[in-house]
Amino acid sequence: MNSSSSLPSPLVLVVEDEPGISSILMAYLERDGLRAQHSGNGLEALRMFRQLRPDMVLLDIHIPGMDGLDVLRAIREEGQTPVIMVTALADDIDKLLGLRLGADDYVVKPFSPPEVVARVRAVLRRAQPPSDAKAAQPIRAGRIEINQEAHEALAYTEDGRAVPLPLTLTEFRLLACLAAQPRRCFSRSHLIENCLPESDALDRVIDSHLSKLRRKLQQAGQGDLIETVRGVGYRLWPGEH
Repeated sequence: MNSSSSLPSPLVLVVEDEPGISSILMAYLERDGLRAQHSGNGLEALRMFRQLRPDMVLLDIHIPGMDGLDVLRAIREEGQTPVIMVTALADDIDKLLGLRLGADDYVVKPFSPPEVVARVRAVLRRAQPPSDAKAAQPIRAGRIEINQEAHEALAYTEDGRAVPLPLTLTEFRLLACLAAQPRRCFSRSHLIENCLPESDALDRVIDSHLSKLRRKLQQAGQGDLIETVRGVGYRLWPGEH
């Protein structure tokens, strides 16, 4: 914890049932100035999540008591706390992307502990609202409004009702990036660099996040706002509203 600040450092809930791995992760997180709590059981982890309200969850997929994917589902039903999934199996990555559960990032065992800490820091930074004056102004594109300071995205219905969009942190960043310059086509590499910094996310990860974002916009009555430009990337096309 940084003694020069009156605010506590971010709290990370480490959910990992292998004692050797969990102790190493805890040590590296705390060495970097973060607070850390540990659980080796899915049911206990969900109880601790509800009690502690951590700033980040580092969540192994294969844990006793309750599968990590089920824990992630439960967390997403209650809010948008950043979650980084940990797995040792490539099939789990395909499962994560296929189910589109809303994880903000993932790491694969065996991993470098400093890399995991860097991933945690990167996702925590993305969770912090920008403080500059430009960011204080809401972004508007068609019937979408994005307030980056409040970390709130609203979709307005045709009769003027505001519908909150339940976006993950990465989805929020992607929508803000696209909406800030509507009709501009962004490459996948640009979106990765600007919305998932310090991550080794692949093109298919961006595709998965944008697919989820597109579906949520459709469910909010906004139509198919995100267009795929073949061979180039994506753009938000708000139309004439």
